[in-house]
Amino acid sequence: MAGRWPQAVLFDLDGTLVDSAPDIHAALNETLASYGEPPFTLEAVTRMVGRGVPVLIERAWEGLGKSIDPAERERVVARFLAIYEPRATELTTLTAGASEATRALVDAGTPIGVVTNKPEAATREILSHFGLSELMQVVVGGDAGPAKKPEPGLLLLACERLGLAVGQVVFVGDSENDVAAAKAAGMAVVVLRGGYTSIAADALGADAVVDRLDALGDVVSTLRPASA
Repeated sequence: MAGRWPQAVLFDLDGTLVDSAPDIHAALNETLASYGEPPFTLEAVTRMVGRGVPVLIERAWEGLGKSIDPAERERVVARFLAIYEPRATELTTLTAGASEATRALVDAGTPIGVVTNKPEAATREILSHFGLSELMQVVVGGDAGPAKKPEPGLLLLACERLGLAVGQVVFVGDSENDVAAAKAAGMAVVVLRGGYTSIAADALGADAVVDRLDALGDVVSTLRPASA
């Protein structure tokens, strides 16, 4: 692999490899109903996704016009996960070109992995459901230890597990959290248009933007290593 660029490609999960918002929406509304709270629309929940389940719950309570203390938040997080994890693939679908892109990279000899703020157990369940588990050289969930994206720690951990420098790796995401994490890590970053963000993809500051993941091959080959 010496001289190959990139030497690995890491993917975000929610909004990048998969459209998981419908299942998150259903589980959140079921969680809210158990507390006697009204539901949110799919669009509203999609805007809440991106920084892990505790922040999702905080944003939901903020949307209800209520405050939530840390202890109560953790109880709600546990209830949400108990509802979400068994149904994490009922409504979730792969994004356009995700299967083709990941398999093309692996067939070309480029290791791939997932770095997400979602807990690892749910992440692995989703990857397994779509037949992607066996393709992944590394899976780092939001409960791996380091601070979640937009902090760089999860990406740095993935590189450590791969035995690669950050400048040898490209990260593919869909939101400002992904771009901020990659830039903080010193990693090249590509954004998928149409993800879970209210900011236009072209305004996120990524090194490149793609409309579909199966366009990655042509785009990645034009990028310079972040350390170059």
